[in-house]
Amino acid sequence: MIIMHGVTKRFRRIAAVDNVSMTLDAGDSVALWGPNGAGKSTLIRCLLGLHRHKGVITVNGHNARSHGKRARASIGYVPQEIGFYDDLVVGEAIRHFGRLRGIRRTDIDGTLERVGLPGQLAKRVRDLSGGMKQRLALAIALLGDPPILVLDEVTASLDACGREEFMSFLGQLSGAGRTMLFASHRIDEIAALAKRVAVMESGRLTAVMDVASFASSHGVGSFVHLAIPERTRPRAMCVLSEGGFEPRLNGVGIIVPVRTDQKAAPIALLARASITVDDFEIISRATADAHAPIHGPT
Repeated sequence: MIIMHGVTKRFRRIAAVDNVSMTLDAGDSVALWGPNGAGKSTLIRCLLGLHRHKGVITVNGHNARSHGKRARASIGYVPQEIGFYDDLVVGEAIRHFGRLRGIRRTDIDGTLERVGLPGQLAKRVRDLSGGMKQRLALAIALLGDPPILVLDEVTASLDACGREEFMSFLGQLSGAGRTMLFASHRIDEIAALAKRVAVMESGRLTAVMDVASFASSHGVGSFVHLAIPERTRPRAMCVLSEGGFEPRLNGVGIIVPVRTDQKAAPIALLARASITVDDFEIISRATADAHAPIHGPT
């Protein structure tokens, strides 16, 4: 679905992306990992046709440089910094971006419902919280139901609770078979969403590994599955997120990725907040994945 071959982008003498080759098949989910300046965002902008580059990128068989419009038609993009017209109401914003994508008729209510923004049709964009703006950006990226979703550090500006809500929606999309390419600095975020991790350093692709190997090498080896009463799950999610964890909701409780030396830490954190844990178990990555689909906060 996405093929990159020898992609290189230079800014004068500096190679921001240096001879990168990579393939994403349909339904794949690849995280770009690396320090600031590694070339993650530049590679994404090459894919989107925002940077002229050497090498070849094809999206669904379309060359991203010579047939950029056709290539971009298959991509929904959510940037790190979101630029909306703050005076627009939410419904107008969706219609505006829908027209830019060539979509004449849009089910606005259904679009907002899909990302957890029901009833926000007439609210002005400036009155939305950071997390709500990010979900609006995701709704716009999904207009026309593109098969590929590209995201660039989209949770970096969110607080803990807003980040967890947004991650829940992304988890549903990833589990639904959509192809995903995203850049992230958060290990647990990568462990929750990616199937593979592409490691970049100084513009070069230094390794591509499965997410289990990546998580293990960075100390994320186990998951704690917590059975918590439904009425207290939203508060528990916020407490865990504010405590530095990346919890995920599923149908019967909460799954928390943990290091091997901190398996009891989520339970202790909830106990200090007077949140009851009915039961718990330590599960593997494979078992955690088997608990999908992940549901958003109720």
